[in-house]
Amino acid sequence: MGFADLSIAEIAEDYNFPLEEVCRLCDKLGIAYKTPQTRLALEDAKAIIAEILRFSAGE
Repeated sequence: MGFADLSIAEIAEDYNFPLEEVCRLCDKLGIAYKTPQTRLALEDAKAIIAEILRFSAGE
């Protein structure tokens, strides 16, 4: 598994999404992290971004 070189905090900032909500998404998706600065695996980052985009689209 590769790494996306993105942290939870960076995704929240890049997508203008509340950090607390991104952490909740991680918990919902079963993505382990220690802090918002935790670097994510590529598949985990993609899953979080997909959820953010789905939410932003109103689904």
